[in-house]
Amino acid sequence: MSLMGQRTGAIVVIGNEILTGKSQDKNASFLITELYRLGVALRRVIVIADDVGEIAVAVRECSEKFDYVFTSGGIGPTHDDVTIAGVAMAFGQEVVRHPELESLIRRHFGEDVDEARLRMADAPQNATLVYAEGPRWPVLSVENVYVLPGVPELFRSKFEALRERFRTEPFHSRAVYTMEDEFDIAARLNQIAADYPMVDIGSYPNFTRNDYRVRITLESKDEEAVERALAALVNLMDPGALVRTE
Repeated sequence: MSLMGQRTGAIVVIGNEILTGKSQDKNASFLITELYRLGVALRRVIVIADDVGEIAVAVRECSEKFDYVFTSGGIGPTHDDVTIAGVAMAFGQEVVRHPELESLIRRHFGEDVDEARLRMADAPQNATLVYAEGPRWPVLSVENVYVLPGVPELFRSKFEALRERFRTEPFHSRAVYTMEDEFDIAARLNQIAADYPMVDIGSYPNFTRNDYRVRITLESKDEEAVERALAALVNLMDPGALVRTE
């Protein structure tokens, strides 16, 4: 699952409300930034409906291809909260009432506990409870899949409590800004990309500012390779059009 030594990840956003525009997804954008800072190479973001079969297929495929899978949404007491069932189906498991979760819920709600609240103790039969400081409730995980809530505030707090377990070697990046046009530097960028396959080269034209036309980024887990690629790229650039490197 790891690519060239990298830890890889996928995000599965679940919810009809996202697909119909009733709610705006904030969790994927948050997690994209967090995973990058942790050194995890995000390889896929999927948005799917509240459908058990679709969830199962997406989770299973991502689990097989990537090191970490994070689901967002679809866990709760109502009829459209089917993520648990989908994750269970992905791994051929039954949904059972997790005794440890049930005990936590009963202790918290006391005599006021009802079936709707107890439903929050339902989990795939081989699920693990991941505890961390901060959140009241643990996070459910099944193999390499972490099941997170859709409410952005809860999603953020639960992930932040767990974030250090995903930290790995950081990405190293540099950038070059030029006044040359992207069409004119394409061949040189192709050459650098071919000469330094361990470095990810990105080219981003700018149409809103006057101080540069293209920003070129160089990124890799190998800091030395980034610096070599940077030096080679700068050597190929028109010095009169080179704005800056950073």
